[in-house]
Amino acid sequence: PSVVKKRRGKLRATCWLVISESQQSSTDFRFYIENHTKHPDDLSRKQVRIYQLYSRTTGKHVQILGKKVNANGDDGSKYALLVVETETFGSHIRIKGKESDHYICMNEKGKIVGRPDGRKQDCVFVEEFLENNYTALVSAKYKGWYLGFNRKGRPKKGSRTTQRQQEVHFMKRHPKGRVDPVEEFKFTTVTKRTRRARRLKSRRNNGGNGQH
Repeated sequence: PSVVKKRRGKLRATCWLVISESQQSSTDFRFYIENHTKHPDDLSRKQVRIYQLYSRTTGKHVQILGKKVNANGDDGSKYALLVVETETFGSHIRIKGKESDHYICMNEKGKIVGRPDGRKQDCVFVEEFLENNYTALVSAKYKGWYLGFNRKGRPKKGSRTTQRQQEVHFMKRHPKGRVDPVEEFKFTTVTKRTRRARRLKSRRNNGGNGQH
């Protein structure tokens, strides 16, 4: 009986050690993920993409003109070409103008500005994918403050924005005349269909269903 008790004691100790190490490993990994998501650094592997941000409000594109940022860029404009650096963890991105070499940043007053150095946290935005196929970009530093532009293309103060406002809704679009076959993002080309086109498509779908 004493031998059996000793074996049971050793077995319990071994099980406790395995469970303890497993929990510690899980906690460490979770902390690692959360830490890198909240505080992305230069050691994280970045994915870089070049695309345009179509503004739902102006019908044009976000462009970076040095220190000034607006949403009046034409399709294919060199100032509307954005170099977007995506962190490995989460949806944290930095947006830089390909031509101006300035980053979109938001200061403590909620003002959108262009800066040559985008390493600070106020130049990091978090992507929020909306049900209507649009994307919203919220400041990683100032929670609830979004990148947004009014109808004239001027930037809105972050403190006056909400996710529901059309002023903060954007679509990612390929630069005019350029297509990246390995692009991982879902790009959307904005088109306006007429009622006649919608009726024709509906008839085709109904006709196709009737043949089966």
